[in-house]
Amino acid sequence: MEKGSFSVEWLAQSSRGRPQPAAAARRPRSPPGGTGSQESPPALDGSSPGHEAEAGGGPVPGRPRTKFSAAQLQELERSFREQRYIGTSEKRRLAAVLNLSQSQIKTWFQNRRMKFKRQTQDAR
Repeated sequence: MEKGSFSVEWLAQSSRGRPQPAAAARRPRSPPGGTGSQESPPALDGSSPGHEAEAGGGPVPGRPRTKFSAAQLQELERSFREQRYIGTSEKRRLAAVLNLSQSQIKTWFQNRRMKFKRQTQDAR
């Protein structure tokens, strides 16, 4: 079975939901097996966009951090007190009521569970 010839740069950009730049689309690809080019891939040499942000601990390009309102946090905390793991129907309901995406709700619950775990471990 032959693998597709995707570059690391293309995969990184497609996972962020951004279109591939025209220059990268026209770049010739090396044949499978890695022979034919002495140049190292741009994503491995540390000069690709976003690489410094990941290695340096700075903000990763992409979606900005969500700033939850006090009302949103109050409702999320109330729901968390009732049940630490959120079900699909409750996730849909909260997303609609709080005007957030379901993935934001899911991520908030994941982060809140980790915060709860740290708090309980620190209390011991």
